[in-house]
Amino acid sequence: MNIREILADIHALEEELLQFERKYGIRSETLYAAYVTGEEPEDDKWVLDFGEWASVYKTWLARQAEYRNEIQRIQRRSPSLVGLVREAA
Repeated sequence: MNIREILADIHALEEELLQFERKYGIRSETLYAAYVTGEEPEDDKWVLDFGEWASVYKTWLARQAEYRNEIQRIQRRSPSLVGLVREAA
């Protein structure tokens, strides 16, 4: 993936995360921290949502890492902000 594709993916994932956050009233990082420790939702109807939410958040974390890595790679060639924007455009 190039930087634009990674960024588009991040934005799409953030939209999904916002939907869950608005529905359940907590931030994604809060849900994910509880989810990875094995905490079970109190309502069985939440199980599928929480699983999907955690998966989307995990993918978002991976894309964030990919973005940082790609930015660092580009900055080695074009260290200025102008160079970075040109390369990303």
